[in-house]
Amino acid sequence: MNRLQQLFKTQQKDLLSIYYTAGYPKLDDTLKIAEMLEQNGAKFLEIGFPYSDPVADGPIIQASSKQALDSGMTLHLLFEQLQDLRKKVSIPILLMGYVNVVLQYGVEEFCKKCQEVGVDGCIIPDLPMYEYEEMYRPTFEKYGLSNIFLVTPQTSEERIRKIDGLSNAFIYLVSSSATTGSNLTVSESSNTYFKRIADMKLKNPVMIGFGISNQETFKAASEHASGAIIGSAFVKAIDENNLEESVKGFMGQFRS
Repeated sequence: MNRLQQLFKTQQKDLLSIYYTAGYPKLDDTLKIAEMLEQNGAKFLEIGFPYSDPVADGPIIQASSKQALDSGMTLHLLFEQLQDLRKKVSIPILLMGYVNVVLQYGVEEFCKKCQEVGVDGCIIPDLPMYEYEEMYRPTFEKYGLSNIFLVTPQTSEERIRKIDGLSNAFIYLVSSSATTGSNLTVSESSNTYFKRIADMKLKNPVMIGFGISNQETFKAASEHASGAIIGSAFVKAIDENNLEESVKGFMGQFRS
């Protein structure tokens, strides 16, 4: 059982996860930000490895990815930066990014490196489910990695059931069809969507992401799930000239 699975075994409400881009705002900030986020109450983290064509990301995360790439961030460098991860950070860590980067690195080598540095799982939104199941699942399981699938309002019940069967940590419930960074509006349609998922009585817990930006939207999302994931709002709040205070200030709103 990895750290992520252990977390969901012991706690299934009001979990706050934070996404940020590796190598942003400065190339060597990756591990520092992880430490700060744990110190300020994040329950688990998603570290994004940047890609030149991030189709699902909104402008804020796209800009952070470009800056990180321009600074020299690569997957090889990210694993070097995470060598001392488990000397400094104890909460679960996920890597999030696009499948082309993983394929170029090598799937087995990627999974092996994740295990070596203490990464617990991955979110690869454009990895087709059938490819994962038929080609990569044994490798992920060999190295103790949880693969996290995304569900959108358009995902069929049949596919959601299939995802539930392939998952062993949580399911990422995308709040809407928009890119990252859109504001969550808990409307009648979104409530219907969230209720539809809840009524399915899935074996895996769900986390809601996309559009979660503050205490209000975090609370609204958490009513329908085990917690929520914040990305763009956190990345936007980072001040490279005052990194520690900006992280502390952003996370402070969730301590009520």
